[in-house]
Amino acid sequence: MSCGPQATELVQIVGQTMAEAQTRGGTWIVCRPGCAECCLGTFAISHADAERLEDGLEDLARHDPARAARVRHRAQAFLAHFASAFPGDPESGLLDNAPEARGRFETFGEDVPCPALDPTTQTCDLYAHRPVTCRTFGPAIRYPEGEIRACELCYQDATDEQIDAAAVPLHSAHLTELQQAHTIAAFALTGPPRRF
Repeated sequence: MSCGPQATELVQIVGQTMAEAQTRGGTWIVCRPGCAECCLGTFAISHADAERLEDGLEDLARHDPARAARVRHRAQAFLAHFASAFPGDPESGLLDNAPEARGRFETFGEDVPCPALDPTTQTCDLYAHRPVTCRTFGPAIRYPEGEIRACELCYQDATDEQIDAAAVPLHSAHLTELQQAHTIAAFALTGPPRRF
């Protein structure tokens, strides 16, 4: 499975946006390898995100089969533990969009590491293939309605005005991708490739 040109273009746009956000944030940005606060808890991902993760796991299996097997094992263990509470179809991996299910998702897998997170190094085994949510976390991002989101570990001594000045607007393509969430990483990493 391979991501299409639109998905590749989105990743490039996200990369450029986040590079600007990193530059604007300067020394307030504390994101670094080994800081895995953003890798805890379950979050929804899009079809394109799932494809990127599947592609990344296939690539990792070719270059480091043992590491790929550990990622897949962590994803399978996550699903075995949480399948009965999954707010959607535990067979297909599709999330339920009903209000009650969305409410249950708020605490689903809370504080549990992402299966792609190596528990020893606290780094992502699939970093180059990570979802858009992961790519846009850390530096200050301004959403269309004006809300600014940033990692709580960044901007420790910054004023609201400084954070506001550092915030980079979220491109509409980012927002569209983030809103098209259908599944979670664990389902994308248990292979074989799924059709979400």
